[in-house]
Amino acid sequence: MYTIDAPFIDFSLEAYLPDKDKIGRVTRASCKGKFAILFFYPADFTFVCPTELADLAARQEEFAKAGAEIIAVSTDSAVVHRAWRVQETLLQNVRFAMASDCNGALSRALGIYDEKSGRSARASFVIDPEGVLRAVEIVSDAIGRSAGELLRKVKALSYVRTHKGKVCPASWDEGAPTLAPSLKISGRVEEALTKRPAAAPRKKKR
Repeated sequence: MYTIDAPFIDFSLEAYLPDKDKIGRVTRASCKGKFAILFFYPADFTFVCPTELADLAARQEEFAKAGAEIIAVSTDSAVVHRAWRVQETLLQNVRFAMASDCNGALSRALGIYDEKSGRSARASFVIDPEGVLRAVEIVSDAIGRSAGELLRKVKALSYVRTHKGKVCPASWDEGAPTLAPSLKISGRVEEALTKRPAAAPRKKKR
């Protein structure tokens, strides 16, 4: 299984790399120094899955700007990933790695493998630049996830990582107020969120 705010397990997966049109490998070590998003989905040549990957592809530049690398993962082989990416027009803009957990080893280790179908659940894992797991999302097979919400989480995690002592409130997005937890604001969080910094005093004209 996995534990939030603990080091993520090591992994090494064969992957189809669309930007190079070749088969390579992705590992935890290769993601060091940036946020890594392991985006598990049930299977290639299905129905909800291509819409999710297309949604991610539409925001790939924003993820890169936020210092995040996307790795899509299913139990299909890397060769099947390539065939799907070539045939499915929704995937024409996908440039991130499409990794193969063909024996289900990583999915089993994370507790997201369905033994009956041989597929993984719709699960997203966000790993920080130090290799620590910071966020997990698992949803029903019948519904797709939101790339926008995943990006928001990455931005929030990046903010608190670089602003020690700060935390992000619900639905926080870039530029919105944050909080510095202390006894002074306990029971007065709304006031802390709406309080604006005092304006700098104007200099007297001589």
